[in-house]
Amino acid sequence: MNNNRNELASEERRNFLKLSAGGAFTAAIVAGAAGVLWSSEAAAQTAKEESEREKAAEHVMTIATAYVLGASRSYPIMQLDLKENIQNATNGKVYVKLAPGGQLGAGGSLVQKVQGGTIQAAQHSLSNFAPFASTVDLINMPYLCGSNQRFTNLVHSDTWKNEVHPKVEAAGFKALFYVVIDPRVVAVRQGGNPIVTPADMSGVKFRVPGSKMLQQYYRMVGANPTPVAWGETPSAIKQGVADALDPSVGALYVFGFKDILSNVTFTQAVPDSQVYSCNLEWFNSMPADVQEGIMWGSEMTSHQNLSKVPSARAYAMAELNKAGVQFQSLTDDQLAEWKDVGGYQRSEWDPFKTELAGSMDNFEKLVEAAGTQGKYYVHDA
Repeated sequence: MNNNRNELASEERRNFLKLSAGGAFTAAIVAGAAGVLWSSEAAAQTAKEESEREKAAEHVMTIATAYVLGASRSYPIMQLDLKENIQNATNGKVYVKLAPGGQLGAGGSLVQKVQGGTIQAAQHSLSNFAPFASTVDLINMPYLCGSNQRFTNLVHSDTWKNEVHPKVEAAGFKALFYVVIDPRVVAVRQGGNPIVTPADMSGVKFRVPGSKMLQQYYRMVGANPTPVAWGETPSAIKQGVADALDPSVGALYVFGFKDILSNVTFTQAVPDSQVYSCNLEWFNSMPADVQEGIMWGSEMTSHQNLSKVPSARAYAMAELNKAGVQFQSLTDDQLAEWKDVGGYQRSEWDPFKTELAGSMDNFEKLVEAAGTQGKYYVHDA
Protein backbone atom coordinates (compact mmCIF):
# COMPACT_ATOMS: atom_id res chain seq x y z
CA MET A 1 0.00 0.00 0.00
CA ASN A 2 2.76 2.42 0.99
CA ASN A 3 4.70 1.57 -2.16
CA ASN A 4 1.66 2.42 -4.26
CA ARG A 5 1.28 5.71 -2.42
CA ASN A 6 4.97 6.55 -2.94
CA GLU A 7 4.74 5.68 -6.63
CA LEU A 8 1.70 7.92 -7.04
CA ALA A 9 3.43 10.77 -5.21
CA SER A 10 6.52 10.38 -7.45
CA GLU A 11 4.35 10.33 -10.56
CA GLU A 12 2.49 13.46 -9.42
CA ARG A 13 5.79 15.23 -8.73
CA ARG A 14 7.20 14.21 -12.12
CA ASN A 15 4.13 15.41 -13.98
CA PHE A 16 4.04 18.69 -12.05
CA LEU A 17 7.71 19.36 -12.83
CA LYS A 18 7.26 18.34 -16.47
CA LEU A 19 4.38 20.77 -16.96
CA SER A 20 6.08 23.59 -15.02
CA ALA A 21 9.35 23.17 -16.90
CA GLY A 22 7.41 23.36 -20.16
CA GLY A 23 6.11 26.81 -19.11
CA ALA A 24 2.64 25.49 -18.27
CA PHE A 25 2.65 26.41 -14.57
CA THR A 26 -1.06 27.33 -14.47
CA ALA A 27 -1.86 24.02 -16.17
CA ALA A 28 0.23 22.22 -13.55
CA ILE A 29 -1.63 23.82 -10.65
CA VAL A 30 -5.03 23.29 -12.31
CA ALA A 31 -4.16 19.60 -12.83
CA GLY A 32 -2.99 19.39 -9.21
CA ALA A 33 -6.22 20.93 -7.92
CA ALA A 34 -8.27 18.54 -10.05
CA GLY A 35 -6.30 15.60 -8.62
CA VAL A 36 -5.17 14.33 -12.02
CA LEU A 37 -1.39 14.74 -11.72
CA TRP A 38 -1.02 11.01 -10.93
CA SER A 39 -2.03 10.28 -14.54
CA SER A 40 0.37 11.50 -17.23
CA GLU A 41 -2.44 11.28 -19.75
CA ALA A 42 -4.92 13.35 -17.71
CA ALA A 43 -2.21 15.89 -16.83
CA ALA A 44 -1.31 16.24 -20.52
CA GLN A 45 -5.01 16.67 -21.37
CA THR A 46 -5.31 19.48 -18.79
CA ALA A 47 -2.18 21.14 -20.19
CA LYS A 48 -3.61 20.92 -23.71
CA GLU A 49 -6.92 22.44 -22.60
CA GLU A 50 -5.18 25.29 -20.76
CA SER A 51 -2.86 25.92 -23.71
CA GLU A 52 -5.82 26.06 -26.13
CA ARG A 53 -7.68 28.44 -23.81
CA GLU A 54 -4.68 30.73 -23.57
CA LYS A 55 -4.13 30.75 -27.36
CA ALA A 56 -7.80 31.47 -28.06
CA ALA A 57 -7.94 34.33 -25.53
CA GLU A 58 -7.51 37.96 -26.54
CA HIS A 59 -6.30 39.09 -23.10
CA VAL A 60 -4.26 37.48 -20.31
CA MET A 61 -5.09 38.41 -16.71
CA THR A 62 -2.62 37.43 -13.98
CA ILE A 63 -4.26 37.02 -10.56
CA ALA A 64 -1.87 36.65 -7.60
CA THR A 65 -2.70 35.41 -4.10
CA ALA A 66 -0.90 34.58 -0.86
CA TYR A 67 -2.67 31.21 -0.55
CA VAL A 68 -1.95 27.76 -1.96
CA LEU A 69 -4.68 26.28 -4.14
CA GLY A 70 -6.02 23.75 -1.63
CA ALA A 71 -6.52 26.49 0.98
CA SER A 72 -10.18 27.07 0.04
CA ARG A 73 -11.08 23.86 1.87
CA SER A 74 -10.64 25.75 5.15
CA TYR A 75 -10.10 29.36 3.99
CA PRO A 76 -12.58 30.13 1.16
CA ILE A 77 -10.39 32.33 -1.03
CA MET A 78 -11.88 30.75 -4.22
CA GLN A 79 -9.03 31.46 -6.65
CA LEU A 80 -9.66 28.52 -9.01
CA ASP A 81 -13.36 29.41 -9.15
CA LEU A 82 -12.52 33.02 -9.97
CA LYS A 83 -10.23 31.90 -12.82
CA GLU A 84 -12.89 29.57 -14.25
CA ASN A 85 -15.74 32.07 -13.87
CA ILE A 86 -13.92 35.02 -15.49
CA GLN A 87 -12.79 32.84 -18.40
CA ASN A 88 -16.33 31.55 -18.99
CA ALA A 89 -18.15 34.84 -18.36
CA THR A 90 -15.95 36.57 -20.96
CA ASN A 91 -16.60 33.74 -23.46
CA GLY A 92 -12.94 32.82 -23.37
CA LYS A 93 -11.74 36.32 -24.32
CA VAL A 94 -9.78 36.50 -21.04
CA TYR A 95 -7.35 33.77 -19.97
CA VAL A 96 -6.55 33.87 -16.25
CA LYS A 97 -3.03 32.97 -15.13
CA LEU A 98 -2.92 32.15 -11.42
CA ALA A 99 0.07 32.98 -9.22
CA PRO A 100 -0.91 31.35 -5.90
CA GLY A 101 0.96 30.65 -2.67
CA GLY A 102 2.73 34.00 -2.38
CA GLN A 103 4.88 33.47 -5.51
CA LEU A 104 4.57 37.16 -6.33
CA GLY A 105 4.35 38.33 -2.73
CA ALA A 106 1.51 38.87 -0.26
CA GLY A 107 -0.46 41.68 1.34
CA GLY A 108 0.96 45.14 0.74
CA SER A 109 3.41 44.04 -1.95
CA LEU A 110 0.56 42.61 -4.05
CA VAL A 111 -1.41 45.85 -3.62
CA GLN A 112 1.59 47.79 -4.98
CA LYS A 113 1.96 45.41 -7.95
CA VAL A 114 -1.69 45.82 -8.87
CA GLN A 115 -1.46 49.61 -8.49
CA GLY A 116 1.68 49.72 -10.62
CA GLY A 117 0.16 47.47 -13.28
CA THR A 118 2.83 44.75 -12.94
CA ILE A 119 -0.05 42.30 -12.47
CA GLN A 120 -3.68 42.77 -13.34
CA ALA A 121 -5.31 41.58 -10.10
CA ALA A 122 -4.61 40.18 -6.64
CA GLN A 123 -6.12 39.06 -3.36
CA HIS A 124 -5.17 40.91 -0.19
CA SER A 125 -6.72 41.89 3.12
CA LEU A 126 -9.13 44.79 3.16
CA SER A 127 -6.82 46.58 5.61
CA ASN A 128 -4.23 46.76 2.81
CA PHE A 129 -6.58 49.17 1.04
CA ALA A 130 -6.58 51.53 4.04
CA PRO A 131 -3.50 53.55 2.95
CA PHE A 132 -5.40 54.46 -0.24
CA ALA A 133 -8.91 54.91 1.23
CA SER A 134 -8.68 55.31 4.99
CA THR A 135 -12.46 54.74 5.45
CA VAL A 136 -11.77 51.06 4.68
CA ASP A 137 -9.96 50.73 8.01
CA LEU A 138 -13.30 51.14 9.78
CA ILE A 139 -13.86 47.41 9.25
CA ASN A 140 -11.49 47.03 12.25
CA MET A 141 -13.90 49.03 14.44
CA PRO A 142 -15.10 46.44 16.99
CA TYR A 143 -18.64 45.19 16.42
CA LEU A 144 -19.31 47.53 13.48
CA CYS A 145 -19.15 44.59 11.04
CA GLY A 146 -17.52 41.73 12.94
CA SER A 147 -20.20 39.21 12.06
CA ASN A 148 -20.21 37.84 8.51
CA GLN A 149 -23.70 39.18 7.84
CA ARG A 150 -22.93 42.75 8.97
CA PHE A 151 -19.71 42.75 6.91
CA THR A 152 -21.59 41.49 3.81
CA ASN A 153 -24.36 44.06 4.33
CA LEU A 154 -21.78 46.85 4.62
CA VAL A 155 -19.53 46.15 1.60
CA HIS A 156 -22.52 45.59 -0.73
CA SER A 157 -24.34 48.74 0.44
CA ASP A 158 -24.79 51.92 -1.59
CA THR A 159 -23.15 53.83 1.28
CA TRP A 160 -19.95 51.78 0.90
CA LYS A 161 -20.01 52.07 -2.89
CA ASN A 162 -20.50 55.86 -2.70
CA GLU A 163 -18.06 56.53 0.16
CA VAL A 164 -15.27 54.02 -0.42
CA HIS A 165 -15.17 52.97 -4.07
CA PRO A 166 -14.45 56.45 -5.52
CA LYS A 167 -11.40 56.75 -3.22
CA VAL A 168 -10.18 53.25 -4.08
CA GLU A 169 -10.61 54.03 -7.79
CA ALA A 170 -8.84 57.39 -7.43
CA ALA A 171 -5.83 55.36 -6.22
CA GLY A 172 -5.96 53.19 -9.37
CA PHE A 173 -7.92 50.12 -8.21
CA LYS A 174 -11.16 48.38 -9.15
CA ALA A 175 -12.65 46.19 -6.40
CA LEU A 176 -13.72 42.90 -8.04
CA PHE A 177 -15.34 41.27 -5.01
CA TYR A 178 -15.12 41.11 -1.23
CA VAL A 179 -14.23 37.75 0.28
CA VAL A 180 -15.97 36.65 3.48
CA ILE A 181 -13.75 34.37 5.58
CA ASP A 182 -15.16 34.57 9.15
CA PRO A 183 -14.67 36.87 12.13
CA ARG A 184 -11.39 36.98 14.00
CA VAL A 185 -11.43 34.83 17.16
CA VAL A 186 -9.63 34.77 20.51
CA ALA A 187 -7.23 31.80 20.30
CA VAL A 188 -5.24 30.80 23.41
CA ARG A 189 -1.92 28.96 23.45
CA GLN A 190 -1.55 25.46 24.92
CA GLY A 191 -1.59 25.58 28.70
CA GLY A 192 -3.72 28.74 28.75
CA ASN A 193 -7.22 29.04 30.24
CA PRO A 194 -10.37 29.42 28.09
CA ILE A 195 -11.41 33.05 27.58
CA VAL A 196 -15.16 33.60 27.78
CA THR A 197 -15.56 37.07 29.32
CA PRO A 198 -13.45 40.24 29.10
CA ALA A 199 -12.44 39.60 32.74
CA ASP A 200 -10.63 36.45 31.49
CA MET A 201 -8.42 38.70 29.30
CA SER A 202 -6.78 40.32 32.33
CA GLY A 203 -2.99 40.15 31.98
CA VAL A 204 -3.13 38.11 28.74
CA LYS A 205 -0.28 39.02 26.34
CA PHE A 206 -2.32 39.33 23.16
CA ARG A 207 -0.52 39.22 19.81
CA VAL A 208 -1.75 42.10 17.63
CA PRO A 209 -0.88 43.22 14.09
CA GLY A 210 0.13 46.83 13.37
CA SER A 211 -3.47 48.15 13.52
CA LYS A 212 -3.84 50.91 16.13
CA MET A 213 -7.53 50.14 16.30
CA LEU A 214 -7.04 46.46 17.17
CA GLN A 215 -4.39 47.42 19.75
CA GLN A 216 -6.82 49.83 21.40
CA TYR A 217 -9.65 47.26 21.35
CA TYR A 218 -7.62 44.55 23.10
CA ARG A 219 -6.48 47.09 25.68
CA MET A 220 -10.13 48.08 26.31
CA VAL A 221 -11.19 44.45 26.87
CA GLY A 222 -8.43 43.96 29.44
CA ALA A 223 -5.54 42.34 27.56
CA ASN A 224 -1.96 43.47 27.18
CA PRO A 225 -1.54 44.10 23.39
CA THR A 226 1.77 42.72 22.12
CA PRO A 227 2.70 43.66 18.52
CA VAL A 228 4.42 40.71 16.77
CA ALA A 229 5.15 40.40 13.04
CA TRP A 230 2.99 37.70 11.43
CA GLY A 231 5.97 35.55 10.40
CA GLU A 232 7.25 35.46 13.99
CA THR A 233 3.85 34.73 15.56
CA PRO A 234 3.98 30.89 15.72
CA SER A 235 7.28 30.92 17.64
CA ALA A 236 6.05 33.80 19.86
CA ILE A 237 2.96 31.72 20.80
CA LYS A 238 5.04 28.54 21.32
CA GLN A 239 7.55 30.33 23.55
CA GLY A 240 4.95 32.28 25.54
CA VAL A 241 6.10 35.70 24.28
CA ALA A 242 2.38 36.00 23.45
CA ASP A 243 -0.47 34.05 25.09
CA ALA A 244 -3.18 34.52 22.47
CA LEU A 245 -3.89 35.76 18.93
CA ASP A 246 -6.90 36.64 16.77
CA PRO A 247 -7.01 35.35 13.15
CA SER A 248 -10.10 33.50 11.91
CA VAL A 249 -10.39 29.74 12.52
CA GLY A 250 -9.60 29.07 8.84
CA ALA A 251 -6.42 31.15 9.02
CA LEU A 252 -5.32 29.40 12.24
CA TYR A 253 -5.59 26.08 10.42
CA VAL A 254 -3.98 27.18 7.13
CA PHE A 255 -1.02 28.76 8.91
CA GLY A 256 -0.30 25.71 11.07
CA PHE A 257 -1.37 26.81 14.57
CA LYS A 258 -3.40 23.68 15.37
CA ASP A 259 -0.74 22.01 17.54
CA ILE A 260 0.07 25.05 19.67
CA LEU A 261 -3.42 26.16 20.76
CA SER A 262 -5.76 25.01 23.53
CA ASN A 263 -8.93 27.12 23.18
CA VAL A 264 -10.72 29.27 20.61
CA THR A 265 -13.59 31.67 21.43
CA PHE A 266 -15.93 33.22 18.83
CA THR A 267 -16.13 36.87 19.95
CA GLN A 268 -17.30 38.22 16.54
CA ALA A 269 -15.67 41.63 17.01
CA VAL A 270 -13.79 42.18 13.75
CA PRO A 271 -13.92 40.44 10.34
CA ASP A 272 -10.97 38.61 8.79
CA SER A 273 -11.87 40.00 5.39
CA GLN A 274 -10.20 39.94 2.00
CA VAL A 275 -10.75 41.56 -1.39
CA TYR A 276 -9.74 40.87 -4.98
CA SER A 277 -8.61 44.11 -6.58
CA CYS A 278 -7.81 44.85 -10.21
CA ASN A 279 -5.67 47.53 -11.87
CA LEU A 280 -8.26 50.16 -12.89
CA GLU A 281 -6.38 51.39 -15.97
CA TRP A 282 -6.09 47.84 -17.34
CA PHE A 283 -9.74 47.14 -16.53
CA ASN A 284 -10.86 50.35 -18.28
CA SER A 285 -8.77 49.47 -21.34
CA MET A 286 -10.86 46.31 -21.88
CA PRO A 287 -13.87 46.33 -24.26
CA ALA A 288 -17.23 46.83 -22.52
CA ASP A 289 -18.32 43.20 -22.94
CA VAL A 290 -15.05 41.97 -21.36
CA GLN A 291 -15.42 44.39 -18.43
CA GLU A 292 -18.95 43.12 -17.92
CA GLY A 293 -17.74 39.49 -18.07
CA ILE A 294 -14.99 40.12 -15.51
CA MET A 295 -17.50 41.67 -13.09
CA TRP A 296 -20.08 38.90 -13.66
CA GLY A 297 -17.38 36.26 -13.14
CA SER A 298 -16.41 38.03 -9.91
CA GLU A 299 -20.01 38.21 -8.73
CA MET A 300 -20.54 34.49 -9.39
CA THR A 301 -17.42 33.74 -7.34
CA SER A 302 -18.73 35.96 -4.54
CA HIS A 303 -21.90 33.79 -4.38
CA GLN A 304 -19.75 30.66 -4.20
CA ASN A 305 -17.60 32.22 -1.47
CA LEU A 306 -20.64 33.04 0.70
CA SER A 307 -21.99 29.49 0.40
CA LYS A 308 -18.56 27.99 1.16
CA VAL A 309 -18.05 29.82 4.48
CA PRO A 310 -19.76 27.29 6.83
CA SER A 311 -18.21 24.19 5.24
CA ALA A 312 -14.72 25.76 5.27
CA ARG A 313 -15.18 26.66 8.95
CA ALA A 314 -16.46 23.16 9.77
CA TYR A 315 -13.39 21.59 8.16
CA ALA A 316 -10.95 23.90 9.97
CA MET A 317 -12.74 23.31 13.29
CA ALA A 318 -12.74 19.53 12.84
CA GLU A 319 -9.01 19.52 12.11
CA LEU A 320 -8.20 21.79 15.07
CA ASN A 321 -10.48 19.68 17.25
CA LYS A 322 -8.53 16.53 16.31
CA ALA A 323 -5.44 18.30 17.64
CA GLY A 324 -7.24 18.90 20.97
CA VAL A 325 -8.41 22.50 20.48
CA GLN A 326 -11.67 23.34 22.31
CA PHE A 327 -14.21 25.88 21.00
CA GLN A 328 -16.35 28.35 22.95
CA SER A 329 -19.43 30.00 21.42
CA LEU A 330 -20.83 32.92 23.42
CA THR A 331 -24.41 33.40 24.58
CA ASP A 332 -26.14 36.70 23.70
CA ASP A 333 -25.49 37.95 27.24
CA GLN A 334 -21.77 37.07 27.07
CA LEU A 335 -21.47 38.73 23.65
CA ALA A 336 -23.20 41.85 25.05
CA GLU A 337 -20.52 42.04 27.75
CA TRP A 338 -17.74 42.20 25.11
CA LYS A 339 -19.67 44.85 23.16
CA ASP A 340 -20.27 46.94 26.32
CA VAL A 341 -16.56 47.00 27.17
CA GLY A 342 -15.03 47.42 23.70
CA GLY A 343 -17.76 48.11 21.10
CA TYR A 344 -17.87 50.99 18.60
CA GLN A 345 -20.57 52.84 20.59
CA ARG A 346 -18.01 53.89 23.25
CA SER A 347 -16.64 57.43 23.20
CA GLU A 348 -13.04 56.14 23.09
CA TRP A 349 -13.68 55.38 19.40
CA ASP A 350 -14.90 58.89 18.44
CA PRO A 351 -11.48 60.12 17.20
CA PHE A 352 -11.25 57.09 14.85
CA LYS A 353 -14.81 57.68 13.60
CA THR A 354 -14.23 61.30 12.63
CA GLU A 355 -10.75 60.65 11.24
CA LEU A 356 -11.68 57.64 9.10
CA ALA A 357 -15.30 58.33 8.14
CA GLY A 358 -14.88 62.11 7.85
CA SER A 359 -17.65 62.90 10.33
CA MET A 360 -19.89 61.29 12.95
CA ASP A 361 -22.79 61.54 10.49
CA ASN A 362 -20.87 59.55 7.86
CA PHE A 363 -19.98 56.96 10.47
CA GLU A 364 -23.65 56.58 11.45
CA LYS A 365 -24.49 55.93 7.78
CA LEU A 366 -21.97 53.06 7.77
CA VAL A 367 -23.48 51.68 11.00
CA GLU A 368 -26.93 51.78 9.40
CA ALA A 369 -25.61 50.05 6.25
CA ALA A 370 -24.01 47.25 8.30
CA GLY A 371 -27.26 46.70 10.19
CA THR A 372 -29.51 46.68 7.11
CA GLN A 373 -30.03 43.22 5.59
CA GLY A 374 -28.86 43.34 1.99
CA LYS A 375 -29.65 40.94 -0.84
CA TYR A 376 -26.94 38.44 0.23
CA TYR A 377 -27.24 36.01 3.14
CA VAL A 378 -24.17 34.44 4.78
CA HIS A 379 -23.83 32.02 7.71
CA ASP A 380 -22.40 33.20 11.04
CA ALA A 381 -20.65 30.96 13.55
